[in-house]
Amino acid sequence: MEEGGQVEWFVHRFFERFGFDFRDYSRGSLERRLLRIMSIWKSPDLRDLYHRLQSDPSLVSVFVQQITVPFTTMFRDPGFFFELRRAVLPYLSTFPTIRVWIAGCATGEEAYALAILLKECGLLERSLVYATDLNPHVVERASKGIFPVENVRDFVENYVQSGGTEGLSAHYMANHGFVQFDSVLRSRMVFSTHNLVSDSSFNSFQLILCRNVLIYFNRSLQNRVLDLFYESLENAGYLGLGPRETIVFSPLSDRFQRVGPEKLWQKCK
Repeated sequence: MEEGGQVEWFVHRFFERFGFDFRDYSRGSLERRLLRIMSIWKSPDLRDLYHRLQSDPSLVSVFVQQITVPFTTMFRDPGFFFELRRAVLPYLSTFPTIRVWIAGCATGEEAYALAILLKECGLLERSLVYATDLNPHVVERASKGIFPVENVRDFVENYVQSGGTEGLSAHYMANHGFVQFDSVLRSRMVFSTHNLVSDSSFNSFQLILCRNVLIYFNRSLQNRVLDLFYESLENAGYLGLGPRETIVFSPLSDRFQRVGPEKLWQKCK
């Protein structure tokens, strides 16, 4: 079986057997991640990998964790968060209850960054930040708000560039090589699993952030997810995407308007 055909065979069998749907993931990204897992697990091909998962279902959660392994950092792309402060928070401040969805939250850095931004602007007490991801292991990690202290240097640099006003250390405690973010932040955050491929909307939001997730999907799935976000946004609500993601080529392009130089889009229809 040639390699592309093996990938198609694997993702269809995996979906039928275990219920996780990677069929519309970008093939280039998916193949790279599968090759990495095969190398780590010392599987000669995808048939062997599938049969190992089938014979030992306890490996499935490990596989899903590795295939969806995220990369994120706090206040990633600082200019984006600066634009949130400038353009979006004044809009959010007009609502008695603010609902934000961080879709594809990974280990939670972006969710905590958004909560810090809301706190510094005096909006956290009337906000709820819903942080979701397909991977239950990273959601559990994110809910604890604990990160290695060696990551903080990058966090602080991004925070300053994003227009932070209080100093990042005001929002966490350091202990034994780790930092834990303030329970006040965590009290306004809801962490849960959610599958953008198959699950429906669960609330209405004034702001949705889904950054550096759509790049892993093919065009058809990107459009389905963008439609989900459109239906989940209140009128005039904002959608934030990653620097390599856009609405321009989607069927929804005429229903959003771009805001500022960053990847922020406002629902206009």
